[in-house]
Amino acid sequence: MSLRPTMTTPEGPENGWRVLRKVAPYLWPKGDRTARIQVVVAVLLLVAAKLTAVATPWFYKAAVDSLSGEASGDSVAWMLALGAVGLTVAFGLGRIMEVAFQQARDAVFAPVGQAALRALALETFRHIHALSLRFHLSRRTGGLSRIIERGVKGVAFLLNVLVFSLVPLMLQLLLVLVILWNAFGWSYMGVVALTIGAYIAYTLKVTEWRVKIRTEMNRQDTEANQKAVDSLLNFETVKYFNADRRESARYDAAMAAYETAAVKTERSLALLNFGQTFLITCGLIGVMVLAAVGVERGDLTVGDFVMVNAYMVQITMPLNFLGSMYRNIRQSLVDMEDMFALLEQPAEIVDRPGAPDLRVTGGKIHFDHVQFHYDPARPILHGLDITVPAGKSLAIVGPSGSGKSTLGRLLFRFYDVTGGALKIDGQDVREVTQESLHAAIGVVPQDTVLFNDTIRYNIGYGKDGASFEEIVAAAKKARIHDFITGLPEGYDTQVGERGLKLSGGEKQRVGIARTLLKDPPILMLDEATSALDSHTERDILSALKAAGEGRTVLTIAHRLSTVADADEIIVLEQGRIVERGSHEMLLASGGRYAEMWAVQAEDREAA
Repeated sequence: MSLRPTMTTPEGPENGWRVLRKVAPYLWPKGDRTARIQVVVAVLLLVAAKLTAVATPWFYKAAVDSLSGEASGDSVAWMLALGAVGLTVAFGLGRIMEVAFQQARDAVFAPVGQAALRALALETFRHIHALSLRFHLSRRTGGLSRIIERGVKGVAFLLNVLVFSLVPLMLQLLLVLVILWNAFGWSYMGVVALTIGAYIAYTLKVTEWRVKIRTEMNRQDTEANQKAVDSLLNFETVKYFNADRRESARYDAAMAAYETAAVKTERSLALLNFGQTFLITCGLIGVMVLAAVGVERGDLTVGDFVMVNAYMVQITMPLNFLGSMYRNIRQSLVDMEDMFALLEQPAEIVDRPGAPDLRVTGGKIHFDHVQFHYDPARPILHGLDITVPAGKSLAIVGPSGSGKSTLGRLLFRFYDVTGGALKIDGQDVREVTQESLHAAIGVVPQDTVLFNDTIRYNIGYGKDGASFEEIVAAAKKARIHDFITGLPEGYDTQVGERGLKLSGGEKQRVGIARTLLKDPPILMLDEATSALDSHTERDILSALKAAGEGRTVLTIAHRLSTVADADEIIVLEQGRIVERGSHEMLLASGGRYAEMWAVQAEDREAA
């Protein structure tokens, strides 16, 4: 299963507005009065900063006119009273106040922006964990992490731009246009308005073209990152097959494609920047020529010329920012596409509204004529009827592809049955909360994967807030305590990425201890010893036998020697039960189980 088509494309910018509408609520948190007050105060400070910015050129003009002796009675009385020095100081104070308002605005809004970013990141993280196993089996970890990283960074950018850049920029441009029209006439405003219009049109057109290039660059970046992560996660496999150069070549090929797209991006950026500078400069020259002619005619003062120049500088700077801002907005929307698509990816397995918690009274498991398929054209299980009495043990064996592991995934509700029902103590697992179901089942998988942390942390993962004494007790039950205490750092020993610093048997014991600490009423052993040698297997089996005491145990196994003590054994082939009974009964019947036992006995003797 893959993500649906991206939400924002260069050909459909209206979808970009849909993304923006998804971001907007994070700026106005529902039910958070403090955050909303902070947003309002920040906006007021923003307006104050812009009003101060457009007022300061008047002080600049008055100071120049005073120094040049062109100040007249037409000037405001208080400006004449201040004099050149006073007006210069007032101009400087205006600049300081503008910056002060801007910085105060940033300081006031910072908690809102960071809280919004945290909320979105948490929502994305939770949603990923809520998605089905089917989704995660089809995704690449490297690509997924890259999507989240770029998406969250894109949101962080937009949260600031939407509040503090786009609106104030438009406000400042409008104020300057009004002032130029009121002070100098339509011609000045016309030149500036034409410049702004041409600049915006050029910027939008070129940026939309660049977005296509940026999309391809992101795709190549994700591909290269996926190859790098996959290769590093499979470090040992790479070494086993002497594939260092092969992996380097694959990575270099992906980076070469990224390089090509990145070069196109940089070149298109150069074209955009040059065009923007050309248009701005033309507008600046046009207005300054009009002002120079006005001064020569005596219609304007030198101070007016300086003020016009100051306003053009005010326009030039935000317009340059407009180009950069729009470009970054579009690029951020591209970066956010997959993340929001991920958030819209529906969870395959969900709790029904008002679902109660699972109540485990004994731990009886009943596969009630269960049918299942991943693909309707290829059924996996065909009406299986299996009961595991409370406190008893059931083993499911059979060749690869017979459906053994699928039963375990259905029990944990990684998938829902497509026919029949799966019940625990009479309760359909589809009718109870997943959280309570998962809490009731402990799993020891074939390959225990550990976090890159300490042994203490990995065992303690079985119970949130477990004390050190509880961790040690679980380790003792799993018969790994002596090994841990023999390590230089004991329980604080780092296990490495995916537990690679420990042997297979040591990892399995840590996994058993973790499950024992969880203390579930139902225990599922999914090929828990198939990857271990015979000596290690015997040690692990004794630990597993102790772990299963007083619990309902479902064992999925390929090695028959590991299930001989089960209360009942079921043999599966192609999703159907072909034999069932105790170990002795199945051997005596001379059927499929006896054949498998004989073959594996020969393999054990040969080993």
